[in-house]
Amino acid sequence: MTLVSAISGAIGAATGELFAADTLHPIGGGDINQAFGVGNGARRYFVKTNGAERLPMFEAEAAALHALAATHSVRVPQPVCCGTAAGWAFLVLDYLDLRGGGHAARLGEQLAALHRVPQARFGWTHDNWIGSTPQPNGWREDWIAFWRDQRLGFQLSLAAHNGFGGALQRNGEVLLAHLDAFFDGYAPFPSLLHGDLWAGNHGYLGDGEPVIFDPAVYVGDRECDLAMSELFGGFAPAFHAAYREAWPLDAGYAVRKTLYNLYHILNHANLFGGGYVAQATRMAAQLLAQIR
Repeated sequence: MTLVSAISGAIGAATGELFAADTLHPIGGGDINQAFGVGNGARRYFVKTNGAERLPMFEAEAAALHALAATHSVRVPQPVCCGTAAGWAFLVLDYLDLRGGGHAARLGEQLAALHRVPQARFGWTHDNWIGSTPQPNGWREDWIAFWRDQRLGFQLSLAAHNGFGGALQRNGEVLLAHLDAFFDGYAPFPSLLHGDLWAGNHGYLGDGEPVIFDPAVYVGDRECDLAMSELFGGFAPAFHAAYREAWPLDAGYAVRKTLYNLYHILNHANLFGGGYVAQATRMAAQLLAQIR
């Protein structure tokens, strides 16, 4: 069975309507997976593929999208099915025709609404991935311990394994021992997070409706999503203003956003090396300067 026929069969089984596509049409933009559009004239779907061993990553993404959709706060692509065939894993989503601009203020309001949905504790029901890096999500009552052990500590251990030592590890060790200093008078509210909210993971439909996608969900401090949205830019000022109007941020966010973005820069260092190692080292030193 070819990959195209397997995907067609899986779509038909999931939707209850016979579906037959002749080809997959490549779509650019992804760093980790290959993306395609598939259609039969009447219906069209978005398909991600990777090696068959990556099926758990697609299953986790589908579960994350279902969890975000269940909050009825912000639009996400609807998962259709996933599976393996011909040595490939695949994830099929409904096809959304996205563009770069739309109602940015509405996205800020909707993200605040997502973050306000009550959650009991920090973590997630299962581990998942941030990019192609495993992301441990075991439940914790203590946010600082979660961030120390399952975010920064985990990435620093990977960095050591990858040969990134020296000042990065020295600064990282001290930082992990003094995380409490960044939370004086601030107790994070457990929020369901997108988890990887950089500009490339949001867009807008033709009517301006916001859409977020490619999540790495877990329950954490809402500031994590806001910090990531500022890391590489690309979100309109109206987005940030509307979020803060809907739910103002604590004054300590100005410092903590570097603490939260250090996780993503460490992850980039572990994935790509290069200048990200030096950037992570500088960020850790900058954070230590705030508490000395």
